[in-house]
Amino acid sequence: MIGENKINARRNFRGERFMNVNMADILMPKVLPARTKSVRFHIELEDDAPRMTTDEFWEFCQANRKFRSELTKDGELNVMPPTGFETSDRNLQILLQLGNWAKKNKTGIATESNAGFILPNGATYAPDAAWTSNKRLAKFTEKEKEKFLPLCPDFVIELRSSSDSLKELEIKMQEYIENGARLGWLINPRDKEVYIYRPQREVEILNNPQKISGENVVQEFELDLTEIW
Repeated sequence: MIGENKINARRNFRGERFMNVNMADILMPKVLPARTKSVRFHIELEDDAPRMTTDEFWEFCQANRKFRSELTKDGELNVMPPTGFETSDRNLQILLQLGNWAKKNKTGIATESNAGFILPNGATYAPDAAWTSNKRLAKFTEKEKEKFLPLCPDFVIELRSSSDSLKELEIKMQEYIENGARLGWLINPRDKEVYIYRPQREVEILNNPQKISGENVVQEFELDLTEIW
């Protein structure tokens, strides 16, 4: 991150927030070094507004469908633009394999990156791929399943893109485990690594594996990583 712009905001008479600055002047740097990789902007709302509720976050996501958005346990809103071609292709390969296994196995449902889950710690995350058992899903009505589900999936996969911070993804993976996930994979194509997360165990790092097993969580599922590397 080469720079961080903090944009002040205030409320209008209806209590809605709006920016009191020229956004184009703020968000478009006049000059960037030739080696600039990325620029991240931070919008800070300088008031004591209460944390965004689950319903408000849902409404925000419905109004901004072009972006993937997540809400951290601290109430910070993360808005992510669409992924690049290469990452999208890798995501698809993962989803095809997990989805085909889930369809045959029939013990749970596989979801992709548009499915949001409200974790017990208050964060709302949308893992790149996930699987949740039918037993845990049975307590929800069809109407409830139309929105973000208040649970952590049994199994989660996060795929690191070229712009993702490995450290931030590691923190997120740990959150999944602390909030109920029984198995998690952080796939790092850049270094051909897979970080395996399990409850009450140290993180295991595999270097250039060709296949990886779903163990006793997604039984008999094997991810062919030759399709990812």
